[in-house]
Amino acid sequence: MNTVDNKIKKNNLLMRISKNRTMVSSLLIFILIPLTIWVGFTFLGDRKYLFISLLIILYSFIPFVLSFENRKPEARELVLIAAMAAIAACGNLAFFMTSPFQAGGALIIIAGICLGPEQGFLTGAMARLVVNMFAGQGPWTPWQMFCWGVLGFLAGLCFNKDLEFTKKEIDFKIVFGPVLCVFFSILVGFIVHLLFNGKGTFIGWQLYGYGALGLLIGLLFQRKRLPADRITIGVFGFLTTFIVYGGIMNIAALVMSVGVSGSGMELDWASMKLLYISGVPYDGVHALGTAFFGVLLGPVMIEKLERVKIKFGLYQ
Repeated sequence: MNTVDNKIKKNNLLMRISKNRTMVSSLLIFILIPLTIWVGFTFLGDRKYLFISLLIILYSFIPFVLSFENRKPEARELVLIAAMAAIAACGNLAFFMTSPFQAGGALIIIAGICLGPEQGFLTGAMARLVVNMFAGQGPWTPWQMFCWGVLGFLAGLCFNKDLEFTKKEIDFKIVFGPVLCVFFSILVGFIVHLLFNGKGTFIGWQLYGYGALGLLIGLLFQRKRLPADRITIGVFGFLTTFIVYGGIMNIAALVMSVGVSGSGMELDWASMKLLYISGVPYDGVHALGTAFFGVLLGPVMIEKLERVKIKFGLYQ
């Protein structure tokens, strides 16, 4: 009986530690990192992007280091994260010269599902930095690192409501709540658009804005973890890539265009609407690529990673 009580107490302690670490991670990711990017743009002329990128990597390591609060770090855990970052980078570089239909985003989401939110963000940020070492560094690098990291972080949260992802949770079904919330939110937004602004186009910032609102509401009402089956991974990849990655990178494109002489872009509402409208086709193809490779690679990669975790004792 005492053994059972001790196990329950230990699990409760681990749950509290995990929640506290996730809270710290959320503050770093959604407050400190955007603030750092803003400081780099405002006070450093948007030219110290490598310095800002290294700061983002440093911030990403803080939640990861906190996970070793009660134990020593294992080299094999670092190796697994580094290997996933390398695989995601290769998945992106294999297609970056042709189209945004790439596997990198899907592999970051898979890393978040299997390794957890903090490790998912770290994997995404490192992978994007590596990709841009070959594809080209620039002011966009910190933004892309942040976006890929957020994809991994959200996947870790939505597919890992408990301490760890377990294989027995895999079930071939789709959770309709978040998806229906997104489509219902977009439908409401479209009706509002027709009633109050029928002359303009809805395919632009409103599509991203109402989609993000629906996604947030759906995830808040989602009590159970998402099942890691092909359909759910594909739908999750499409929605998060289009709404989160695309929505943030359109803002980044506006910020970077303002600093280019002769671009004709200003930091105003009209320029932002123009970029969001022109960004829909690119973001749509990018999201379809993430969904496709999530469906294709998701179950296979998850099974392999779970075997690695069990073999090397990474569940402990």
